[in-house]
Amino acid sequence: MGWCRLVLVLVLLCCSAAADKTGSDCDNGVQGRGKGRTFIGFKDPENSCQAVVDPTTADTLKSRLTTVFIPIVYIIVFVVGLPANGMAIWVFLFRTKKKSPSSIYMANLALADLLFVIWTPLKISYHFSGNDWIYGEGLCKVLMGFFYGNMYCSVLFIACLSVQRYWVVAHPLSQQRKNNKLAIGVCVAIWAFIWLTTTPLYLYNHTVKVKDPNITTCHDVIVIEDRLNPFPSVQLPYYYFIFMGMVVFLVPCVVIVVAYVLLLRALGNSMEDNSTASKNRQRAVVLIVTVLVTFLVCFIPSNIMLVVHYSLLKDGVVNNGYSFYISTLCLASLNSCLDPFIYYFVSEDFRNHVKNTLLCRSSRTVERMRVSFSSMKYSRKSKSFVSDSGNTQSSSC
Repeated sequence: MGWCRLVLVLVLLCCSAAADKTGSDCDNGVQGRGKGRTFIGFKDPENSCQAVVDPTTADTLKSRLTTVFIPIVYIIVFVVGLPANGMAIWVFLFRTKKKSPSSIYMANLALADLLFVIWTPLKISYHFSGNDWIYGEGLCKVLMGFFYGNMYCSVLFIACLSVQRYWVVAHPLSQQRKNNKLAIGVCVAIWAFIWLTTTPLYLYNHTVKVKDPNITTCHDVIVIEDRLNPFPSVQLPYYYFIFMGMVVFLVPCVVIVVAYVLLLRALGNSMEDNSTASKNRQRAVVLIVTVLVTFLVCFIPSNIMLVVHYSLLKDGVVNNGYSFYISTLCLASLNSCLDPFIYYFVSEDFRNHVKNTLLCRSSRTVERMRVSFSSMKYSRKSKSFVSDSGNTQSSSC
């Protein structure tokens, strides 16, 4: 629960930092194609290739919030998430012999998190450079496609895991081979769906050259063509991101909450005795609540701000809450480095595989140790394993 407190502290820091700051060339989008989830800018009367932003937006683009705090958060996500998700994928693919629907979903979730994390160095470089994008329009589109696509891909796989955990408890005798085929089919469908839903991000430009400060932003400034009628300038991204926030996030979120409520009810009905099994179920309940709270804290603030921001943006409101949104987006990215630790606590097999991998034990060595220890009896007095011949062997690895 310690890292849950850390997430809550980051929420407060993000909101407070945002509150303090709120109170390329012509082909890069200034001439009518620079649309995205952004601050508002207008064409420079002296140079149509540039955009002019209000002083508050300019201060935010130069503030410590966007040039120091946000890239530091992304550094933490990258440093923790890259090896953790890489290790998770290795364990699920090469160390887990008996595949289950849960392991299939967790492997795909780890892959989605990894694809999210590997693009964060570009975000880090962008923010540390004073929000100046130097990598071109094409790479900015790719970054946005992977950034948002894999974030929502993670949400969908978490929803699948939630349903699967409930299904295992409610239907413990279901056929695993049939469930594995269903899980693989669901994973393929999710990847195809995410690929299709990220396609609109490649249909319009995201980079805009700003006059003051003299930078080129990536997905951070939108050019409004007509101040009296701003909606046509934001129509495509408005419909797209409202769909992502209200459907691709909200529907899985409802599924996750319902699945965990049903799972808690199922576990609660079997907690009448004081046996070891009952204690294990109690630990499972604590874990479920922790996973649910982590998911809600990471993803709900950013998606709420997404809807609020676009509702204001389509009406041309300059103070549209974008500072709060980019702060809460950092919270959503933290989920990519927290997921591997959730695997660690959820699955005993995963814990064992990680320990054996870190100790450089091969699968054959682990199997030999398992057979060796299974033929011995454990002595509580000596805290060691004793064979039938009286020889002892330490239980520590």
